[in-house]
Amino acid sequence: MSTVKAETKFIEKAMNAIADPCRLSILQEIFRKGEMCCGDVQQLTGLSQPTCSHHIKLLADSELVVCRKDGRNHFFTLNKNNFKKVSIFLERFCEV
Repeated sequence: MSTVKAETKFIEKAMNAIADPCRLSILQEIFRKGEMCCGDVQQLTGLSQPTCSHHIKLLADSELVVCRKDGRNHFFTLNKNNFKKVSIFLERFCEV
């Protein structure tokens, strides 16, 4: 896959992940706390565990969050490098 196609695919997945209000609130909370576990996401959203897992999987598949397993717990942090890629992509629309 060419670099341009790979970047386009990444941007599409990332923007789709960010566009959902629930996932956006999860991302904002991870930003505030630095790291969250699945139980934290459930408390934040009030959603069932399977629904939370679905949202987290989409965020992980979009490469906007990094998942780390510690025993039976999964912890999530932001992938700041990929947020920078999204930011650089969007900044192109502001160029004069």
